[in-house]
Amino acid sequence: MTITRTLTGLALAAVLASIAPTAAHASTGAEETATAAPSITWGPYTSPGRGARAAGSVAVSGEDHQVIPAAKTARVSGKLQDLTPKGSTCGWAVFRITYRTSGGNLPFKHHSVRNCSYGTPKTFSFTSRDVYQVEVKVCSEAKAAQPSVNCFYAEAWKVIYLSK
Repeated sequence: MTITRTLTGLALAAVLASIAPTAAHASTGAEETATAAPSITWGPYTSPGRGARAAGSVAVSGEDHQVIPAAKTARVSGKLQDLTPKGSTCGWAVFRITYRTSGGNLPFKHHSVRNCSYGTPKTFSFTSRDVYQVEVKVCSEAKAAQPSVNCFYAEAWKVIYLSK
């Protein structure tokens, strides 16, 4: 009788174990294409000449792969540090965000972060929608309102997120 109860208990546990994942999947079936991925760390990346350094993470949510792979939102955060003791230079982290349009095109936009405080890291965070890819460049150059053309076009972009 003890063996029968043990076997019945094991059989019942196996049935419940097979039903629980199916029930959990049924309740979240609509969310399967819109799941949140863990944050992806990037960096540290330094500028040519080692005048600036940046590192951080990207957290995406709602990746949709039905038409064009893209995340519903991507939150980029990190720290940028100016490593030049001169007061006339700044560190830049320039991001190129490729996003999906309603027509299915993949244009891009830029987001720049500047830090002119030697040795003091500047924290930053921004969010973009319908993100396909995020790339970064780190530059160190003279104080200005915007990064120079040289910062945008010299050196290679580093991919920190790509929707797959």
